[in-house]
Amino acid sequence: MAAPATRTKPLSALRDFLHGEAAGGIVLMVVAALALVVANSPAAPLYFGVLKSYVLGLSVLHWINDALMAVFFLLVGLEIKREMLDGQLSSWSRRVLPGFAALGGMVAPALIYVAFNLGAPESLRGWAIPTATDIAFALGVLSLLGSRVPASLKVFLTALAILDDLGAVIIIAVFYTAGLSGLHLGLAAATLATLIALNRLGVMRLAPYLLLGLALWYFTLKSGVHATLAGVALALTIPLTPSPAKPDDAGSPLHRLEHGLHPWVAFLVIPVFGFANAGVSFAGLGLSTLAAPVPFGIMLGLFLGKQIGVFGFSWLAIRTGFADLPTRASWAQFYGIALLCGIGFTMSLFIGLLAFPDSEALQSQTKIGVIAGSLLSGICGWLLLRPARPEDMRESKG
Repeated sequence: MAAPATRTKPLSALRDFLHGEAAGGIVLMVVAALALVVANSPAAPLYFGVLKSYVLGLSVLHWINDALMAVFFLLVGLEIKREMLDGQLSSWSRRVLPGFAALGGMVAPALIYVAFNLGAPESLRGWAIPTATDIAFALGVLSLLGSRVPASLKVFLTALAILDDLGAVIIIAVFYTAGLSGLHLGLAAATLATLIALNRLGVMRLAPYLLLGLALWYFTLKSGVHATLAGVALALTIPLTPSPAKPDDAGSPLHRLEHGLHPWVAFLVIPVFGFANAGVSFAGLGLSTLAAPVPFGIMLGLFLGKQIGVFGFSWLAIRTGFADLPTRASWAQFYGIALLCGIGFTMSLFIGLLAFPDSEALQSQTKIGVIAGSLLSGICGWLLLRPARPEDMRESKG
């Protein structure tokens, strides 16, 4: 009699995620550097001219930030749903430490930014810019360190970043939505209700969800709510399981879509976004520009606020017994991870565009602050984690 087939949980999803994000992060580093070079070269007029040119009623930059990034937010939504229901965040015990860390990593940077911009209502709108962590960039730095960093810290960073992304989605929906259109908002709601109905009826084909997702994106774009949120809303309706008897089947629609989207997002969507938005001309800029309230608040929010918030809130959770230090990790290594959380590149730039939609000057200052804060965080985190050797990773006593 043949042995019964053993159903294996698709743990490779997390492993693929970590490897894919790390490789994508390295690509993003190269693309961001290239954007800065191009923006300060004789090709700068062509670079900025193409981004401002219009295609089908929208500028190229608008298409990238509102349409292409909706695909990124779709992947973010899929990862959030999977991790909450069937992954590293599927139980409260697993959510405690990254939850505390993510909360601290949003509160402290926001407070630092506000402290430098309290008297300026226009620039105060950028309070959420330094609250984000770029998981691709951070894992890209970690990949350069190889086995010096225990796997438990990579998983912790991934879980933290996913909760951080969830916080960013909520912030965008609540604080960066204006001029609502009742008609289009109603049509978006009706489309979302149809998607939910498909899920409840057990429809497992992806095509109906994706077609309705296009309609949802269009209605959301016209409604006044930022169009990228349609990607998150669509993701939450994609079925994770084909049947209750197979709660973690890798063949579920959500797993298939996530694995199908991931390489496109990591190696096309995010690099294109980074290239289009990281370019800033340094002509006429000096140290005084970096010392202005907006870039200085962002830089310190990312570099100081993130490490203070992530490490401080985590230390409190561990010392009070609510959570444990990740296995085979030292406090020094954990602090290095907290430093890497200050790499806020993709989502920070995105929030900056929403915070200052009508001010190119403030958008440029945002880019300078994000780049400076992310570089400081990445370099200092790498320097702190680099001396560790694989054989030094012993089980921590907490």
